[in-house]
Amino acid sequence: MPNFCANLTWLFQEHAFLDRFAAAADAGFTAVEYLFPYDYSADDIAARLAKHKLKAVLLNVAPGDIAGGERGLSALPERKEDFRKAVKAARIYADTAGCTRVHLMASNASGPLAMATYKDSIKYTCEALHDLTVLIEPINNRDMPGYLMNDFNLAEQIIAELKLPNLRFQFDIYHRQIIHGDVIRGLEKLMPIIDHMQIASVPSRNEPTTGELDDALVLKTIDAMGYTGYIGCEYKPATTTVAGLGWMKPFTA
Repeated sequence: MPNFCANLTWLFQEHAFLDRFAAAADAGFTAVEYLFPYDYSADDIAARLAKHKLKAVLLNVAPGDIAGGERGLSALPERKEDFRKAVKAARIYADTAGCTRVHLMASNASGPLAMATYKDSIKYTCEALHDLTVLIEPINNRDMPGYLMNDFNLAEQIIAELKLPNLRFQFDIYHRQIIHGDVIRGLEKLMPIIDHMQIASVPSRNEPTTGELDDALVLKTIDAMGYTGYIGCEYKPATTTVAGLGWMKPFTA
């Protein structure tokens, strides 16, 4: 049976962020993830988690100036100090929430210097967060043009090259379908290094099972593979979050 967690950046946007924890618990979730919690107190988030008996599964290192076009700092040599501050902040927020996984975004960047900087940043993050799992995730260039980590094979190669004990793969089914297709073959190949998954329909990024991919078959296959980690519900509800949660019932009964 899949272990679904609610992505509180994407779901329950009918509520203010701190109120989404209660909404997720009321909807039956026992675990949550969120992208960038840094506009809110780490203690306030921890209090909401405790109050609603929720487990924090994943958060992201801060991405820099999103309004200015930044989508992560780790591949930008000129932002090294800001990047390291962001990793330190991620440590505080992860520890306060009891969260053991941190997604390190790459950057909108290209070229050998960007790639070398990215690899150095991965090494720094894995050392700084040595007791946590650091995740890298390929993201498609249709949604995020110019993003450096845009290939599942590249992520696999970097993990194999760096040989860092706490570096793992974040497999997003939506991004996989857009970048490469062949989702099940990708899962079979990468399962030994996967530590977290996410799901949304393709191409609309709405509720799973509503798009071109047979999400039901994919989820059943993941179960058959013996995956026991979390699958983050990182999608845009077609109407309201609660109205669209019916897709989960066949997988949680």
